[in-house]
Amino acid sequence: MVRRDSGSDDRTPGAFGAPSRRRVLRLAGGGLALAALTAGTVGCDEDSVDVEDPGSTGGDEPKGGGNGSGDGGDVGEKGQAPEPLWTKPTSAETYGDNDELVAAGGVVIASGSPLAALDAATGGQKWSLPGGAVPGAPLLLSEDTLYLASSEYDGSVIGYAPASGKETWRSRLGKEYRQPRPIAVDEGQVYVIAEILEEDGSSKTNVIAALDSTTGRIAWKEQRDVGTEQNGIHAAVRGRHLVYTDFKKNLTVRDTASGGQVWTHKTTRTNYGFFTVHQDLVIVPQGNVLQAFNLADGKEKWSLEASDGALFREPAVLEDVLYVADSARTMWAVDPRTGRQLWKSEALADAGLQVPRQYVKAGDTLYGATDLDKQGGIIAIDARTGEVRWTFNDKTGDYHAWLVATDGKRVFALHGKKLHALAV
Repeated sequence: MVRRDSGSDDRTPGAFGAPSRRRVLRLAGGGLALAALTAGTVGCDEDSVDVEDPGSTGGDEPKGGGNGSGDGGDVGEKGQAPEPLWTKPTSAETYGDNDELVAAGGVVIASGSPLAALDAATGGQKWSLPGGAVPGAPLLLSEDTLYLASSEYDGSVIGYAPASGKETWRSRLGKEYRQPRPIAVDEGQVYVIAEILEEDGSSKTNVIAALDSTTGRIAWKEQRDVGTEQNGIHAAVRGRHLVYTDFKKNLTVRDTASGGQVWTHKTTRTNYGFFTVHQDLVIVPQGNVLQAFNLADGKEKWSLEASDGALFREPAVLEDVLYVADSARTMWAVDPRTGRQLWKSEALADAGLQVPRQYVKAGDTLYGATDLDKQGGIIAIDARTGEVRWTFNDKTGDYHAWLVATDGKRVFALHGKKLHALAV
C-alpha cells in the first residue's frame, strides 16, 4: 500500500520496541534531540577518552610492516589482521552514521571539531576547519566537493575542496529557515532539509529543498507534512529520483527536477531507515524480508526472505552486487536487479563475529564495520565466497560504532577517537 509522507507512527506487530540509546544517537541528527538524549544519560561519558590534539604529528607509530608512507602493512598468518600503516588520534564526534568518515582527494576526514583532514598515506594533517562539523550532520561528498552545514549556525551550506579545505561554494535558504543540513548530492544539485521558523522562534514543520551546485540558488523547495522530522534522515539520489527515510518510518521518493512527491511507503521499525539503491530500484530491509521497489512508481520488483525468522540488517550495493547480513549472522550476496542469491555464507556465525552494518569494497575483499567492540571491529570478507579472511580490533573497549572508508589503496577504520589506516 502506498501512503503519503506523514508523521504518523505506524507500529508494526511483532517489530522491535524503541531503539537503544546508541542506536538513537546514531540516527538522531544532533541539535535539541541529541542534547536531550545526552543530558539524561549516565555511564557513557564520551569525554572520558584521552585524546591528543588532532593537529599534532603524534599518535601511534606505524607497526609491523607499516612505515607511515603507505608501504607495508602486510597481512600475517591466515586470519590475522594487518598491522596498521598508521594510527592517529582525532577530534572525531561521531554517532555511527556511515557518512561521518570519508576519503577523497588524497585525504581522510572524520566528523568532528575541529574538522581535520589527514593525509591518506601518512596520517599527517593536511588542513583543518576550526568550527568543525555540525553534530549529526553528514560529511556529504560529491565528485570534487565536500558539503557541510555551517558550524556558525547561520543558515548556510558550504562546499569545500577535499584536498585543500578551501571554500568553493556557499548557499543559504533564508532567514525563515533554521539549521539546513545537506542530505544528498548529484551532478547539479545539493539537497537539504531545514526547519521552518514560526514567529515565536519555534518550529513545527520542515522543508526539503534543492540548491544549484553551481550558483547556490534555490532550485525548488517543498514543505513536508506536519509531524515529519528533520532528524534521522538517510538519503540517496538516482537520476530523477531523490530517495530518503526519516525517524517516522517514511520511505519517500521525490522528483529531483520539481521536488514533487512521487510516492511514499511506510517501513517497519526493524530497519531504522537504512536502504540502498541500484539503477532504478530502492532496496529496503523490512524485518525478515528484503524488498526492492521501482523508483518510478513504488511497485515491488522482487523480495527475498531470510531463513528461520532472522531479520535483515543494513544493505549495500558495491560494484553491482548487493551485500547484506541478517540477525542470524548469515551473509548474503545478491543480484540487485533480480534478487537472485549469488552466495550465502555462515562464516560470521562460525567465527562468533558481529554483523557488519557498513561495507566498502577494495579489490576482491569486502570490508565490514560492526556496531560495538569486543566481537566486532573491521571484518575482511572474501567478496566472492563470503569467507572471513581476518578481523581488526584495536581492543580499546570504546563503545562507539566502527566506521570504515576506502580510497582503493587503503582502508580507514575509525573507532571512537582513533583512526587507523590498513593496507588493502
